Amino acid sequence: MLHTIIGGLGWAGAGLVVLAVAGRFLRAEWLDVWYWCAVAGLVCVALYLLASWREAIRVFSHRRAKYGSMAAASTLAILAILISINYIAARQNRRWDLTAARQFTLSDQTTQILQALDSPMSILVFGRDDDFLRFRSRLVEYEDISDRVSVRYIDIDKEPLEANRYQIQSYGTVVFEYGDRVERVIADTEQELTNAMIRAVEGESRTVYFLEGHGERSVVSAERDGYNAVVSALEGDNFTVDTLVLAQLDDVPDDASVVVVAGPTIDLLPGEVDALKRYLDRGGKTLFLVDPPASSDAPALVNLEGLLAEWAIELASDVVVDAGEMGRVLGTDASVPVAASYPDHAITERFNYLTAFPLARSVAATPGGVDGRIAEAFVETGARSWAEADIDRLTTAGEVELDEAEGDRPGPIVIGLAVAAPAETEPADAETAADVATPAADALPPETRVAVIGDADFVANFALGIQGNSDLFLNTMNWLAQQENLVAIRAREPEDRRITLTAGQQQRIFWLSLLFLPGAVLGTGIYTWWQRRA
Repeated sequence: MLHTIIGGLGWAGAGLVVLAVAGRFLRAEWLDVWYWCAVAGLVCVALYLLASWREAIRVFSHRRAKYGSMAAASTLAILAILISINYIAARQNRRWDLTAARQFTLSDQTTQILQALDSPMSILVFGRDDDFLRFRSRLVEYEDISDRVSVRYIDIDKEPLEANRYQIQSYGTVVFEYGDRVERVIADTEQELTNAMIRAVEGESRTVYFLEGHGERSVVSAERDGYNAVVSALEGDNFTVDTLVLAQLDDVPDDASVVVVAGPTIDLLPGEVDALKRYLDRGGKTLFLVDPPASSDAPALVNLEGLLAEWAIELASDVVVDAGEMGRVLGTDASVPVAASYPDHAITERFNYLTAFPLARSVAATPGGVDGRIAEAFVETGARSWAEADIDRLTTAGEVELDEAEGDRPGPIVIGLAVAAPAETEPADAETAADVATPAADALPPETRVAVIGDADFVANFALGIQGNSDLFLNTMNWLAQQENLVAIRAREPEDRRITLTAGQQQRIFWLSLLFLPGAVLGTGIYTWWQRRA
């Protein structure tokens, strides 16, 4: 009877161990069950060996048993090695993107946002089984970067109650759930998904006001020099865009995150400048995009220049000319200076794209600063550029050369400056300021930020799509709004690598692939057969 019980312990232990290993792969969520199952099995096997140690020694003392045990030990060692490798590979999951455009690698912006999450985020994909494939390859990267992200795929037809709970009407809807905020989007590209994630994380959008009344660029215009494309880009980064006519108001609205002065052609009124000064004194943020004068006798923007001078920034009356090779890469002429490398600044940190500035002017930092305000460069042109002082010669003749005796300045030429300084007064409405600010920014003391770029064309509709122009503008806006976590390189659209063939090329490929190559193989075979036959 005892011998039967001991034998049963051995078989039961072996069965429990096998069951634990198999169950670990079949039902991984029952991890605790399989763990204790394996422990129980090993205990049973140990008891069996302790009770039957004499018989075990007798069996293993035979030569055949020795060889068999050696083979079994080798097999177990190989299995242990394979299991260890599989365990390490599962814990150290790595993917390599070998595509030329890095199309399966998340952008810097997406990565920064995911790494900054301080609460769990649920991503729910609603669709049908056939729809999920195009989302999995992308969203698995979101999960890999942050352990706070969880992704669920919900079939609307099979789980209609869950779809109704989230008010889902269309297949392919993605829901981002972060705390008590829910953001829905019908999209599958990284940039659209990340934009929705930004809205879910930040909650309330930030308001950007574009100043009007001085010939500035129109934010609703779809014309070549309009700014409606900029509005779409800003909305993607969770900004709300509105216009501002300071001549009709006493002050800049309290909900303004950033005020943009884009390409004024006539000077600001003294009252408008005073309103901007008060806004900046209480921690406001302003971006000035100032084109060069149309001619040497164009009226100067005296009031605007005076305001910028208080922030250690000087506007030069010149046009930047670029004779470098980068313009050829973009297909532009010398009147479009190109920036390829950037000074060390938070706006352009890790920024490695070309940016082009059609008809730009230079800007200069006041030596030593003004009242502790120090302007720092974040955009400058190449060494083969210069600041052309003779604007009329450039606009009429179209041909210029560097002549330092005539006032030209050799490159590199600074065309972008930024200033950050503590605010002189507290915001007028602390509650409004707290609503607009993010938790990270709210913990910081009020800070005034000013940025100036000597060109308004670089983000016009015709130029916004040039390489890094859009990213540079959005990085500048997010830096001004103290949203440093959004200062990054955004996702790019996949490059179209299709080859377009002419009719003649298609015909040649047809004859080559279907007749010539098979014919060559057949001819070689016949020749070889004939040689052997002879």
